Amino acid sequence: MASIFTKIVNGEIPCYKVAETKDYLAFLDVNPNAIGHTLCIPKIEVDKLFDLDEATYIGLMEFSRSVAIALEKAVPCKRVGVSVIGLEVPHVHVHLIPLNSMEDARFISKVAMDKEAFEATAKRIASFM
Repeated sequence: MASIFTKIVNGEIPCYKVAETKDYLAFLDVNPNAIGHTLCIPKIEVDKLFDLDEATYIGLMEFSRSVAIALEKAVPCKRVGVSVIGLEVPHVHVHLIPLNSMEDARFISKVAMDKEAFEATAKRIASFM
């Protein structure tokens, strides 16, 4: 059964897209730790980060870096944190989280955003790509 992220890649589920290449997709996390919390995924469905082939792994990290640079320009923050946990969705994903404190990285407190805020944030980040 396809993961929710594969369904997003296939256009079966909508997302707030930030960036896309032939092999990778970046979109806003719908349950964000902070405004701008972005997920970067390979379009191929692989459960664990270190199960990716080397080229896909390196490509995902390069793609995530470019998204993080745009994210830091688009969303006021002290830095962009990176986390790869992967327990909640069995599809490799890199969390890019704008950080102003360690609390932003803890996956406990969440930010409430409406559709318009998600759309505006995704558009602003994409404008720096």
